[in-house]
Amino acid sequence: MCFFSRFCKRRRANFKVFLASKICTLHKTHCKNLCYHLHMNHTRLDQLSDGIFAIVMTILVFDIKIPVYLAQLGEMTNAELWTEIQGLLPSFLTYLLTFSLLFTYWKAHHFFNSVYAKNIDAKLTNINGLFFMFVSLVPFSASLLGHFSTNELAISIFGIHIVLIGLCLYWMRGYVLFSPHIQNPEISEHEIKGSTIRTVVPMLFALIAIPLSFYSTTFSLTLFTLAVIFNLFPSSTRIIDKIIK
Repeated sequence: MCFFSRFCKRRRANFKVFLASKICTLHKTHCKNLCYHLHMNHTRLDQLSDGIFAIVMTILVFDIKIPVYLAQLGEMTNAELWTEIQGLLPSFLTYLLTFSLLFTYWKAHHFFNSVYAKNIDAKLTNINGLFFMFVSLVPFSASLLGHFSTNELAISIFGIHIVLIGLCLYWMRGYVLFSPHIQNPEISEHEIKGSTIRTVVPMLFALIAIPLSFYSTTFSLTLFTLAVIFNLFPSSTRIIDKIIK
């Protein structure tokens, strides 16, 4: 065999090895990307979401409790007991506000991850993790608001918390609707606009309520309440849509 033939044979062998290594690398990369983008399960995320929301919404009621010193006083008249119960009114109203707020977050999370998203990838899972972290802190900010409902700092902390949760929800919504890695059912423009309004309006109300608290805490608390009421009624998005037009 001449030198040229041996050279050609060696080149063909080297090319086959090179081609095989490239195919192997591409196959591994494809499998890795496939696992990253597709191999997530709706059921596990739904179970985690339901569990976290159930625990957080239950913990809220623990902040409504009769002070320990009342049990040590022994007998109390009806008037005295009623006076003490009235003292719990801020905590009870905060419970109603925060429970309703969490309920609207749970509904939005369900639609974004279980209705609008046909598959779950790792990035969407990470966004959910950040969202759940902020949700689990709600009992803290709600307790501050319940005990110090006339304090501007307590109202500001609660408002900032609402904004952070809303930003996570908005990020989640945008990724679900516009990421090339997430498959969606047929979603109308009206539904997309409605989800945008329901996500953004509570954040706007909270952003207004924070500086407003230094003028009137009552107006700030009213804005928080209106934000919750807005998301509880389906017709509210149509009203905002008409105002925008």
